[in-house]
Amino acid sequence: MDLKVGRKGRAQTTVSTLNTAKTMGSGQLEVFATPAMIALMEQAAVNALELPEGQSSVGTSLSIKHNAATPLGANVFAIAELVEVDRRKLVFTVEAFDDAGQIGVGNHERFVIDVDSFIAKAQARNQGM
Repeated sequence: MDLKVGRKGRAQTTVSTLNTAKTMGSGQLEVFATPAMIALMEQAAVNALELPEGQSSVGTSLSIKHNAATPLGANVFAIAELVEVDRRKLVFTVEAFDDAGQIGVGNHERFVIDVDSFIAKAQARNQGM
């Protein structure tokens, strides 16, 4: 794993009826939903990574502010920058923008995992239910 501070990833979408607060249940308005912005920020962080086969990453923490509303039809993009690497823990700064400017900002942590081990542990959790 060769991850260096400064790596950046980007993700983009268009606000549609599929990702509004009203549709996603996070509000009643036809504007870009906070959960959709969070997913876009996480996607940008994932896009910053190039992990070997058999490894992936999982989000473990996210602290954000959603500080502007974005209407239907607008373009939205997120940028994630890797700012800290502590063995398997990765820390990103994340920002989201629409055509008018920044709409969200925060920090996001991910952990690099071995896919097979992770899936086995997840399945074992349901064995006892």
